[in-house]
Amino acid sequence: MATRDAVFPAGRHALYETHRYSPAIRSDGFLFVAGQVGSREDGSPEPEFEQQVRRAFENLNAVLAAAGATFDDVVDVTFFIVDPANRFERAWAIVPEYWGEAPFPTATVVGVTWLAGFDFEIKVVAKLPEGVAG
Repeated sequence: MATRDAVFPAGRHALYETHRYSPAIRSDGFLFVAGQVGSREDGSPEPEFEQQVRRAFENLNAVLAAAGATFDDVVDVTFFIVDPANRFERAWAIVPEYWGEAPFPTATVVGVTWLAGFDFEIKVVAKLPEGVAG
């Protein structure tokens, strides 16, 4: 069995240990990042939706940086939003703060009813830059 090449950011939050998962796995030049939520370091959610979205992107960027990548290396994004009819536009208004320039990655938005106490989650796949192990 192959050993998983797990990536953990500095200052990792409590959810990784509580729920027993790795924030990201490097494999064959790609980085598969687990869904990142708007969690503070103690695992609690940011109370306001927009702050949860920003914190989720910040947590994502910390994982990408730990692997030697940036959001510019992301090729596929999946968003999960509780109550998307009322929250999608609010989340999408924040995306340009983190998204970068075209060409953009592919994106899928999924409406869900539960995210373990959170309202927004972002999961990505990134192509690691040349020269970065993976």
